[in-house]
Amino acid sequence: MAAVDVSEALKSLASTMESIEAVLDLDQLRADVAALEEQAAAPSLWDDPENAQQVTSKLAFLQGQVRKTDELRGRIDDLEVLFELAEAEDDADTRREAEAELAAVQKAVDELEVRTLLSGEYDGREAMVSVRAEAGGVDAADFAEQLQRMYLRWAERKGYPTEVLDTSYAEEAGIKSTTFTVKAPYAYGTLSVEQGTHRMVRISPFDNQGRRQTSFAGVEVLPVVEQTDHIEIPENEIRVDVFRSSGPGGQSVNTTDSAVRLTHLPTGIVVSCQNEKSQIQNRAAAMRVLQARLLAHQRAEEQAKMDALKGDGGNSWGNQMRSYVLQPYQMVKDLRTEHEVGNPQGVLDGDIDDFLEAGIRWRKQQEK
Repeated sequence: MAAVDVSEALKSLASTMESIEAVLDLDQLRADVAALEEQAAAPSLWDDPENAQQVTSKLAFLQGQVRKTDELRGRIDDLEVLFELAEAEDDADTRREAEAELAAVQKAVDELEVRTLLSGEYDGREAMVSVRAEAGGVDAADFAEQLQRMYLRWAERKGYPTEVLDTSYAEEAGIKSTTFTVKAPYAYGTLSVEQGTHRMVRISPFDNQGRRQTSFAGVEVLPVVEQTDHIEIPENEIRVDVFRSSGPGGQSVNTTDSAVRLTHLPTGIVVSCQNEKSQIQNRAAAMRVLQARLLAHQRAEEQAKMDALKGDGGNSWGNQMRSYVLQPYQMVKDLRTEHEVGNPQGVLDGDIDDFLEAGIRWRKQQEK
């Protein structure tokens, strides 16, 4: 790497970092951390476990943001010294070390920059993710289960808590649908680019003739509703049905009518929850899902009105958005961003950060 390239790269990094720090507003971030630390230290914090979890989760996230930003600023400053040392001593090993660190810092800065692109009204919220099998029979049900695992593994890698609210199992293998929450700040803004139809092509393990099968699964991502949203649902607008929980078998299958299905009569939206042990818990969880879907319904109506005023036909990017090809070659490709990798198994094991980053950058570009 030529000296002029290094100089330009360091200038570019420093400039990008200044922009990131300005958008993040570090002084405000530190003030928010101090306020949350005070709340977290209150003896009565855990009197309300749900609020306590939100406070501690947000505190950990903001502390991480401040720490990551400070560390990156320090690494950029150290890089200049490292390159000067390599040049002064004409040391090839030190130069290679400096170049490797430059690449690593560039990647870290790019990742942090993506966080500054999450500025939508609900981007800072936790996420509620639903995956459902679509066309493709048993292969689609198996694919839906693989997608559920992909997102849960991604959250696990990040240290984000998750809660599965409902899973409807398919008869032969896989799942018909599932809904779960990812409890981390900015989970919605990050995962919302996953919404749409996912497509898998592979030799079907369920076809005794070993034929190639194409299957589809749909992903829906909603922001978790907060008290400030004022999503009120009158009792007379809801029909409540209870039924016996289903599962893949074994001793843990619930043998009582504890599962709950809620139908919102004005919109026809139907949600269910069966993963909790009691009917009361399942109803509360189902209400959270229904509120999130009604919030999304309200936003969609508002967006349709805006599109009509603009003469815009709407936004169709969320239809078929990613292909996972296992046969006759190995590739995962995002159909919007053109980002692709040749390791489908790694992606299905939760390695989706590059796809999320590309999606967030693409979406921001579409908004301009």
